[in-house]
Amino acid sequence: MRDLLTAYFWSGSAIRSRSVSDVVLWGTVDVPAPPARLVADWERETSSRLGLEPGDVEELPLARARARWPDYKHCVQAAGDWTRTLGLPGVLASSDVALMACRGAKYHHDGAQYGGAAFCNLFLSEDRGLDLHFPSAGHRIPLTRGTAVIFDTGQPHAVIQRRSSGFHVADFACGQDCTQVFLTWELSIEDADVGRALRVTFDNDPTTSLQLDEGQVWLNGAPADLCPDSGRWRHADLR
Repeated sequence: MRDLLTAYFWSGSAIRSRSVSDVVLWGTVDVPAPPARLVADWERETSSRLGLEPGDVEELPLARARARWPDYKHCVQAAGDWTRTLGLPGVLASSDVALMACRGAKYHHDGAQYGGAAFCNLFLSEDRGLDLHFPSAGHRIPLTRGTAVIFDTGQPHAVIQRRSSGFHVADFACGQDCTQVFLTWELSIEDADVGRALRVTFDNDPTTSLQLDEGQVWLNGAPADLCPDSGRWRHADLR
């Protein structure tokens, strides 16, 4: 039987329950390569200030990047045009956006902190032999410049080497060019269009919602977490 995932998230002043969608929407949009001097700035930022380690996902300063990035608006427009084809008009304009970098990414979900959202990611780096992997949902997406993805924050995911079946620190050794930079938008999961596109069911466990005081994701009716190397779920009391 398929595992049943339930996300509990803050909605206003109350915690609400919902299903975790295994729908992953993705495509490739036409975005210009970032200027060389901007890419060099990102490389300095990730290596010196952030000290990006294998598996880390960190935020880059977007305001500074925009000042050196004449095609930023074209990237946003391309992502907006793509979401419109999915029946999601205007969702990016009303959503918070951030600029992120990762040196691979260990298996994780963001449903505890961002359970009220779906993520829309637009990848800006060239193809470096990495895939965005959703092990529970059964999706594996090659990352190239212009790859666009929308997914449920509660869905486990990782960025791993294309030839690999899991996350391994050795795949991201020092000196390898394996950093990915991407824009990410937080889409409200309660937006009618977003919920419909991801086929989310709300208030599927209102009784448990009343007993919780923080966001979390449960597996088959009990708290659970992920193995960061394999992406396999495990009940919290069996760690």
